[in-house]
Formats: sequence, C-alpha cells, structure tokens
Amino acid sequence: MSEDKPGWFGRLFGRKAAEKAPEPPAEETPSPDEAASPAEGHPDFATAADDVAHVPLPPEEPAPEAPARNTVPDVVEGADLMPIEGQEERPPAGTAGDDPARGAEPADTTSQARDPETGAPEGSEATPGSVPDIQPVDTAAALAFDAGAGPQREPEARGWWSRLTSGMKRTSTNLSDRVTGLFTKRKLDATTLEDLEDALIQADFGVETATRISDAVGKGRYEKGISPDEVRAILATEVERALDPVAQPLTIDASKKPYVILCVGVNGAGKTTTLGKLSLKFRAEGRSVMLAAGDTFRAAAIDQLKVWGARTNTPVISGAQGADAAGLAFDALKQAREAGTDVLLIDTAGRLQNKAGLMAELEKIIRVIRKFDPEAPHATLLVLDATVGQNALSQVELFSQAAPVSGLVMTKLDGTARGGILVALAAKFGLPVHFIGVGEGVEDLEPFAARDFARAIAGLEKA
Repeated sequence: MSEDKPGWFGRLFGRKAAEKAPEPPAEETPSPDEAASPAEGHPDFATAADDVAHVPLPPEEPAPEAPARNTVPDVVEGADLMPIEGQEERPPAGTAGDDPARGAEPADTTSQARDPETGAPEGSEATPGSVPDIQPVDTAAALAFDAGAGPQREPEARGWWSRLTSGMKRTSTNLSDRVTGLFTKRKLDATTLEDLEDALIQADFGVETATRISDAVGKGRYEKGISPDEVRAILATEVERALDPVAQPLTIDASKKPYVILCVGVNGAGKTTTLGKLSLKFRAEGRSVMLAAGDTFRAAAIDQLKVWGARTNTPVISGAQGADAAGLAFDALKQAREAGTDVLLIDTAGRLQNKAGLMAELEKIIRVIRKFDPEAPHATLLVLDATVGQNALSQVELFSQAAPVSGLVMTKLDGTARGGILVALAAKFGLPVHFIGVGEGVEDLEPFAARDFARAIAGLEKA
C-alpha cells in the first residue's frame, strides 16, 4: 500500500493524526500491509484486544469445569437468596434443622448434595470464607443467642401507674399540646380562657366542668402570664376534685351468699371480658366465684365466658344459644346458693339503650332474679366504652331507668383522646366508678383512683 493512499485506520482518524502518532515497535504492531494479509485472517480494523479475544485456548490447557450453580438461572452473584415456595426441602434427621430451639435450616436450593458439616458440595474442597454464615431466624431466642446476648427474657411487668399513663396518652397528649400552644409566651385574657374551655369540651369534660376549670385558671391571673405546667396542675386539681366523690371500690357483702353482680351495657362495651377479669380478681382474694353466661344471643359470648372459667378455674352456668336469659339467670342463682358460692357474676346480652323491647327484656331478668332473692342483684354494673364519648351520658340515663345501676366500669380509655367523659359522667350522675380499663390484659382493669386518673389525664407525674 503506497504512502499517498492511506488505509482504513488513516481514513477513520485522519491522516494527520496518523502521521503524528508515535510509531509503534515493529515487533508488537504489524504494518498495514501485514494487517491486511490473508494469512492472518483479520481485517484491517481489528484491534489488539480483538486479536487476543479471538485466539483459542491451547488444547493442552482445557477450560476449567464451571462450579455447580444455583438451579435458578437468573440469580445474581452475592445477592441474598430467598427460598422459592415449593422448592424447600426438609433437612435430614439428626441435623441442626431438627433442633426446635434453633429453628429450621435454610433450604438448600442447589441440585448438588452438600456436606452436612461445611455446607460445601460433596467432593469439593472447602476454603476459609467460602461457606456463607447463614443463621436461623425462626425464633427470637435464636437471634438473641447468636447476637451474644443470651436467651431473651420476659419483659418486666409494668405497674398500674405505668399502664394508666400509657393508656391515657392520647387524651393527655392532646390536652398538653393545646395547653402548651395557648399559654406559651402569652398573657391570660378572655380569648385564651375561651380557647382552653373549648379544648376541654372537645376532650368530653362537659360544659360545666370545662367552665369551672377555665374559671379556676383565670382566677387572680387575668392579664398576667401563666406557664403551661401551672395550667396542667390546676387541671389535675379540678379533675381530682370532681372525681373524688365517685371513686368508690366495689365492696362485696360477705353476709349475702351469693353476692349477685349483674353486668349490663351496649354491644361491644366489653361486658364479658370485664366479668372474666373480675372473676380472676375475686378468686385472687380467696372468694369462690360462679359465672352465668346470660348473653344467650351471641354464641361467641358463651364460649368466651367458658374460656375465662377455664383460666380461673371458675364454674360457668350456660345454656343453648337462644335460650331464655331470665330463666338461665334464675338457675344460676339457685345453683350458686346450693353450692355456697361467694360471688355470682351474671353476663347479659348487649343492647342499645334506645331499643324499648331489649330494655324490657333486661327488666324481666331482674324480676325473675328477685323472685328467688328479693335483694338481688346486689350490684348492677354498667360497662361503658370510653370511645363513644358523649353517647355514654345517654347510656347511663336510659339503662338506669331499666335496671338499678349501682356503679360504672369505664373501659377502653386507651382507645380515645376524650378521656374527660368520665369527669362529665361524675358531674351529671354522681354514680360510683368502680373500675377503669386501659387495655385488654387482665392487669389493665383496676379499681378507680381519682388522683392517679387526674394526674395521668393532665400529663403529670405521680404525686
């Protein structure tokens, strides 16, 4: 090829660039004529890298056999492998996978058998670091052991104050945020007091209680500064003053055997669960208890009460679903009297307070009980769901007309930001509040204490 007619390389990059490029050593780069030689079999645009790539391996050095790969064709090297449903295999008997304390071994997804000790394919030579460190994750105890922390311990039991403040968190946080926003760097005036009153009404304290608290906050402090902590302290004081007269324990009269406690309320208020928890408390006090499954309309209620009876070793009197509730209450009272039982707890079906027919049935249950014992029921507990808010006022009013309601049990205070409804109930009806509930656990239903409740709702520490 002549110097005036450059080859493809010169035409591609320009003749001048080819002229300025340093001349490669003769032994490494062939001349253009040699590159186009048919003996080499390469076109003139082939690069050195292409030359290397196209040279076949010598026959005396065969390509190494590829190691066993995962059966899934598109697995990326180094990625976390998740077992595919339907491909998991049980580990052989006697391996670590049979140890219940360690959980099941991860499924082997390769088609080749593996050494049970090293995890490597049989016949292969295991090298340090070649076996992945995969630990079982089926149990929390195994994780704790592998982390060097030893077996996990049961969480420490919390006291009632801790459970109460935790359960009242939604109400106290809502009030605390409003109070902090109202009284931070702001003088006390009529507008501020009105805003405080609105915040208390929204928490279902009731108009009367909200007005009294706002008046107490403004007394002697008009046009002066007041800190949020001072407002919360006044709030706790006023709430305690309103609730202290109704914070009365449920007293069992030992001279009355059995002492009959009738439980009433609307659907879903927690009557059956409350009776189960009360039976456990009375049993812990050394009293003999009998349960009567008077909610004959809901099959689950009968089964639920039987479960509580089994847990507390308490006999349960029950009938078929749809049986007469009044007749079952009469039979339960008779059997409790014959057995010398200390306390008889009677469950009833949930009923809306505005349904006259259902309320009439409740009146029938009480009439039938009194045919056997004129003084029974000795206590009638109305179970209220705190999440219903102001509707609880209507429930107390109408249930008191159908049954001799002697005390209240307020449940589900942990599920609402309107825990002030208890204060409104106390101000309007003055009925004793025997128990409050802040959760589903047995220990989450405790006798009502006015001071603890007041400080918890105000977001203060225990006095």
